[in-house]
Amino acid sequence: MKRFIYCLACSGLLLSGLTTTSLKAQTVDSLKLSKKLSSARFESPVEATTNETDIVDREEPLIFTESDLWNRIRHGYAIPNLENQLVNYQTSWYSSRMDYLLRIVQRGSRYLYHVVDALDKRGMPTDLALLPFIESAFNPQAISSAKASGMWQFMPATGRDFNLKQSIFKDDRRGVLDSTEAALDYLQRLYNIFGDWQLALAAYNWGEGSVQRAIKKQQAMGLPIDFDSLSALMPHETRNYVPKLQAVKNIIGHPEHFNIVLPRLDNEPYFTTVKSQKDIDVQLAAKLAELPLNEFKALNPQFNRPVITGGNNINILLPIEKASIFENNFLSWKGPYSSWTTLSVNKSERVETLANRFGYKADQLREVNAIPAKMIVKAGSTILVPKSAKSSEENIPLQIAELAQLTIEKPSAGTRKIQIKVGRKDNLASLAKRYKLSVADIKSWNNLRKDQVAVGQKLVLHIPKVHADSNHKTASRNSKAKPQLAKAHHKASNKQASNRTKKTLASAGKKSKRHS
Repeated sequence: MKRFIYCLACSGLLLSGLTTTSLKAQTVDSLKLSKKLSSARFESPVEATTNETDIVDREEPLIFTESDLWNRIRHGYAIPNLENQLVNYQTSWYSSRMDYLLRIVQRGSRYLYHVVDALDKRGMPTDLALLPFIESAFNPQAISSAKASGMWQFMPATGRDFNLKQSIFKDDRRGVLDSTEAALDYLQRLYNIFGDWQLALAAYNWGEGSVQRAIKKQQAMGLPIDFDSLSALMPHETRNYVPKLQAVKNIIGHPEHFNIVLPRLDNEPYFTTVKSQKDIDVQLAAKLAELPLNEFKALNPQFNRPVITGGNNINILLPIEKASIFENNFLSWKGPYSSWTTLSVNKSERVETLANRFGYKADQLREVNAIPAKMIVKAGSTILVPKSAKSSEENIPLQIAELAQLTIEKPSAGTRKIQIKVGRKDNLASLAKRYKLSVADIKSWNNLRKDQVAVGQKLVLHIPKVHADSNHKTASRNSKAKPQLAKAHHKASNKQASNRTKKTLASAGKKSKRHS
């Protein structure tokens, strides 16, 4: 698909030039078609001849293939128009931001033909091809604050309901092909439930249960149940959802009314699929396709990690003209295809501990697995690690590729950094036992390569605050108890001294009486 390059500084000139050329081409096509139609003889059955050629000509339908994708979309509009103040506001908002609108068109030009074609094959309204304008601005890597992802903004649970697999390696919610099929399945199901495309769209945004409850409430009050009437019961986002789509429809339908010139999009596919049965690094795949990395990722945003697993005959999208280039370069490549494999984590550990134990760089593991600093990898997780020479040609097992998950969490309690000196009877095992730590952690914190430590050697430990605070409270209680014990001891001593004095005086008194 020929896509346009939108230059902010010269947009008017460039787009005008494209449009002029486009209009001239369309005018010439229209004239040719008009002449062909006017010269054709449409005879009645009575006047028909028995000439075989004439019969064949009459029986073959005149087929005109639309060459402009925008016209194909306009001809397929089938959702009833909505007219209200919100539509007017949204139309004004989009039409006054031509730069923003054209950036969406530029981004979506890679995918739009595929979406329109998928809708046509299902007999669904082509208005729906414009829905990603509203959902994600045609950005398949978009992630909402609610964790909805992809061009069609699927939530994790809804994605799984429509067979969009989500593992550490791949998130089908972002895949162009898979997410589009799932979105159309969902929209078709919603239409079958409500029998109204506007309500189906509201349910896509708000949830079918919410729309059903709103309908029941309206019916109980004897009120209409069309979108416009129900919108008063909807949250702000849903109330504006269909008006936004209507606004984009208005602009795409009649751009001349808004002094907007849309770039021509040819009614032909931009990408095709190639299959890979080998694990291959994303960077290498882009290189073999002779494609910039950002363009490769724009077509294949579903791959979460720097390696594409090939155990399940994975589809890779490439511009049509790059497919044969990729296949030829792939077959002639002499080096390893992938530099990554997996490691299963048996117990919850810090990345630094894992890296130190297996000889990796902690920063590299954090970056490639998207693990934030100070987070712990939970037991049962799978992380990506560099391949060894022995496993350089092995694929990541299919089961791991499809089901692997990574779960991270904050440490259950903070830590307090302390410094100790190694005593004569100390070793790493005894220190780890004393402070309730692991030997691997102590080695990692102190960059120790061996298990031996020297007497007098200073070590840094990160003690869980629970233990540190407990020790501090015990020490604090002890320190408070000492003065009280001393005071009690002092009182007891004074009392004993006083008693001894009384006894001495009493004894002295008795002696003096006897002597007298």
